[in-house]
Amino acid sequence: MSWVILIASGLLEAVWAAAMQSSQGFRRWRPTVLFAVAMLASMGGLAWAMLEIPTGTAYAVWVGVGAVATVVLQVARGAERLTLVRALLLVLLVGCLVGLKLVS
Repeated sequence: MSWVILIASGLLEAVWAAAMQSSQGFRRWRPTVLFAVAMLASMGGLAWAMLEIPTGTAYAVWVGVGAVATVVLQVARGAERLTLVRALLLVLLVGCLVGLKLVS
């Protein structure tokens, strides 16, 4: 269960990153509230997962999931381009995260 919480927390990292951008320097209240809630939930989930998963592994997976999800979200919103090289590097990153799970 801690791996599910960890991945969900990583996905929430993408939510708070997008909300932070949408808040325009914390001047818009709805994205600012979403940022705060998603960030607290994301950090809380990371902390909970670290009770069973080693800190280095948990943090690497949390950041990796968040990074991949953030890029995918920005590509879906049309804010970034997905080139072949970027896509391959993201697939490689996901493969590394799966590898960390397999050796844990």
